[in-house]
Amino acid sequence: MKYNPHELEVKWQDYWEKNRLFKVVEDLSKEKYYLLEMFPYPSGKIHIGHVRNYTIGDVVARFKRMRGKNVLHPMGWDAFGMPAENAAIENNTHPARWTYDNIEAMKLQLKRMGFSYDWDREFATCDPEYYQWEQLVFLEMYEKGLAYKKKTFVNWCDKCQTVLANEQVEDGCCWRHPDLEVTVREMDSWFLKITAYAEEILEYCDKLPGWPDRVLTMQKNWIGKSYGAIIRFPMVGSDEEIDVFTTRQDTVFGATFMCLAPEHPLVKQIIRGLPQEKEVLEFVEQTLRMDSVTRTADFTAKEGAFTGRYCLNPVTGEEIPIFVANFVLFDYGTGAIMAVPTHDQRDFEFAKKYGLRLRVVIRPPGGDLDEETMSEAYVDEGILVNSGPFNGQRNLEALDSIAEYLGSIGKGHKTVNFRIRDWGISRQRYWGAPIPIIYCDRCGTVPVPKEDLPVVLPLDLQMRPNGASPLPLEPSFFKTTCPRCMGEARRETDTMDTFVESSWYFDRYACPDYSEGPLDPVRVDYWMPVDQYIGGIEHAILHLLYSRFYARVLRDLGHHRVSEPFTNLLTQGMVCKETEECPEHGFLYPDQVKDGKCILCGTGIITGNIVKMSKSKKNVVDPQGLIERYGADTVRMFCLFASPPDKDLEWSDQGVEGSYRFLNRVWRLVNTHIEKIRGVRPFDGKAALSGRSRSLFRKTHETIKKVTEDIENRFHFNTAISAVMELINELNQFLNSGEEIDETDWSVAREAVEAAVILLFPVVPHITEELWHMLGHDDSLLKVPWPSHNESALQTETRLIVLQVNGKVRSRIQVPAAYGPKEIEREALVDERIRRFVGEKPIKKVIVVQNKLVNVVV
Repeated sequence: MKYNPHELEVKWQDYWEKNRLFKVVEDLSKEKYYLLEMFPYPSGKIHIGHVRNYTIGDVVARFKRMRGKNVLHPMGWDAFGMPAENAAIENNTHPARWTYDNIEAMKLQLKRMGFSYDWDREFATCDPEYYQWEQLVFLEMYEKGLAYKKKTFVNWCDKCQTVLANEQVEDGCCWRHPDLEVTVREMDSWFLKITAYAEEILEYCDKLPGWPDRVLTMQKNWIGKSYGAIIRFPMVGSDEEIDVFTTRQDTVFGATFMCLAPEHPLVKQIIRGLPQEKEVLEFVEQTLRMDSVTRTADFTAKEGAFTGRYCLNPVTGEEIPIFVANFVLFDYGTGAIMAVPTHDQRDFEFAKKYGLRLRVVIRPPGGDLDEETMSEAYVDEGILVNSGPFNGQRNLEALDSIAEYLGSIGKGHKTVNFRIRDWGISRQRYWGAPIPIIYCDRCGTVPVPKEDLPVVLPLDLQMRPNGASPLPLEPSFFKTTCPRCMGEARRETDTMDTFVESSWYFDRYACPDYSEGPLDPVRVDYWMPVDQYIGGIEHAILHLLYSRFYARVLRDLGHHRVSEPFTNLLTQGMVCKETEECPEHGFLYPDQVKDGKCILCGTGIITGNIVKMSKSKKNVVDPQGLIERYGADTVRMFCLFASPPDKDLEWSDQGVEGSYRFLNRVWRLVNTHIEKIRGVRPFDGKAALSGRSRSLFRKTHETIKKVTEDIENRFHFNTAISAVMELINELNQFLNSGEEIDETDWSVAREAVEAAVILLFPVVPHITEELWHMLGHDDSLLKVPWPSHNESALQTETRLIVLQVNGKVRSRIQVPAAYGPKEIEREALVDERIRRFVGEKPIKKVIVVQNKLVNVVV
């Protein structure tokens, strides 16, 4: 029989679906295992990155089922968001139609890969049955003060036509449009109070041993806890005081000017009516066109504008000028800094540029500094000078005592500051969950009554070509009645950030049909937390941080008892491909290469860099074409065999071919000997074995042990597959050596064949199901227990020794396992091949390495 992957893959996918083998329910008699890959945005086609991610998860899900676990392995759709909206506008269709059509197409593709999803739990986040509960949680957060609206400066992307959260700005650009700089606007926006949980989220970073250190470090840095002091600087000519947060209160005696962020609400207030007002406002407007990364970058000139106002240094009593500066961010600390130019390089450059005073307050141990001759700030540790009662103390040792002194004079106190800011969720786009708020001229801000949920997103609106939301222009949506006074009112027309949907979808998978609230406490308590979560490192701050926050909110609102949503996290590497370049034209797209030459000039191409597959580079590989040519099992196998899951996978057409050849080899091996193998029972380990049979028996159980450990403990699927390949090679040699094979030998061979089929099943489930049934079994491999290795089989009677002469391998010998170095050396020197290579040359020394290798030096 010829291996026909298309025919048998469809056969077994139909069998699994018909027999509902992937459906799972709560079972208190079994240990649960919740395996989840990050759900996809329904773009219309799965890409090879999806295939790799979901194949990794599918291997673990099938393996855990065979290990006796009650496995939940669901799939759904991250369906709201700008990509669908923009694509719909470009294709002159509606986002809902675009989204649901794509869901149907991608679902068929995922099923064709044979992934073991419980499709009964499927949902899309754009379903009102899903987002109604998100709206309910928003109202509960609003009641607790965890959701609030305020006027603030926000990040704005002109192309997206919407606000971006701080976490969605990368290197000063929109995370969706890396070449487009973000601007800053002042707007009313809704926020979720993630800062209320900053301390707990940070603390639990050290209680997640199953997470990669890199992800936890990124989250710790983003939360950004720092210890310091609040210092109050009285305004001259006013009762106002300006609060400053600093981690360097030891330098307060050297503060000679103050800088405010352009967004600071005090700026407009303190310059009103002054001669400097026009210049300062122009500077503020100019600065707010820049993103925060550019403003604070080392290469950006430090610029500012004098406000015309002064404040008092609280410890020296001196009047110091107040500037607005481009490098001060309102998002950090209080949005105001005390500037100490002698001990901060940024402040030093600013002071030199604007002719401001310098005062040294820390001198190097055993040295002095002169303000007149300093060419840069002194930023190292030292001894305090010009610091009143603290002179002579080491500066870092005086931090606490200076903070206490500020408290004693009513001008400050010790405090803790966090870099993280509350999560801005307002989006000025259509395709998202409506925010359930009503505005009434009499009653103000009024939450939508819970019994009126969901506030349904209307699906009959015309999209606007520029991407702006049609909701503010559609009276049938925004006109409503105030639930308190029954007067005319207006709905909120902003929609929620789509990261809100993805911050709790994993909880809903536990009870997707529950209609009494967001979550069924009983089922969620059984399944949560997720035991193994799989997704990309790019979600370290956005999705993963938001999910940890949202889990705590749901906990405190009484919807479940979980604090951390994911026990273990695997961040898979990217799929990369080598670029093709022309000496004359540089990088070439695949359609610019024909017969190994550049079609633009006919020059032979050269290979270039290894880069991430992306649509922009037109170097993506379509899984559908691979499935049609080789079958899903081959694609799955290559994605697992080519690289460990946490490393980047370099695409190789030759590697795909190699995986296909191996599956054909397994197919031929079983089919060639099927009658003999079916005629015996698998070896039961009772009869004594020797020679080739003993070796194959040992190899079988070595492979079982190796594959089990590689999947269970390390997710090293590539080495697990390699181990099975070695077993298949030994099986081939055993069955095709030409030597006589008796019934015991055939039973040992059958055990090895069945072990190989079972061990490969999580990786290539279709071909192995077919081979399993060809071997005479009736049940699906999903119902077959994972094999355990026989410890006695691993005991060796002999040991292979590699023999070298002057470091080059010349021979191999088998010696009794009990032999030590002296006996091994003796056997090496009498080996015929070694004697021939040594000849008459004198032996200088013999080196025995770990009883595995002998090197004869002549």
